[in-house]
Amino acid sequence: MADAMLAPNLPRWMQDHAHRYLSSGGTDGHIYTIVRDGLPEIAVPSLLLTTTGRRSGRKYLFPLFYGPAGDSYFVIASKGGAPEHPGWYRNILGNPDIEIQVGTRKTPARARTATGEERARLWQKAVEIWPPFADYQRKTKRVIPVVVLDPVA
Repeated sequence: MADAMLAPNLPRWMQDHAHRYLSSGGTDGHIYTIVRDGLPEIAVPSLLLTTTGRRSGRKYLFPLFYGPAGDSYFVIASKGGAPEHPGWYRNILGNPDIEIQVGTRKTPARARTATGEERARLWQKAVEIWPPFADYQRKTKRVIPVVVLDPVA
């Protein structure tokens, strides 16, 4: 992951979060606390996902909220409910071999899109972790992908 660069066009809060995560080695930033006006604080687990650019071949790093899925993890390709999939999701469709950092643990992994019952179960867990995912799904006509990240030895 040392050769990875932050993905272009990340919002400022994601850039700041990724820098904090990276500079601490994962001891700070793994749990991201969100304060929203008039609402209670939410503490959300986050990981760093490194993909290979589908056109450039460069390594790009994305901070994402995640949930546990057995010995694996899952992330949501929501892009805030935008009509198109996020770049990181398009990257893994082209090359599912990725790297993840969860807290201080870095590991290679393989990404796959959940389907059927697995997707429904993980989507429900995702909405419990970060309730705005439900709003994002209502905003878009696309089915927001749930992506499982399976660590590889």
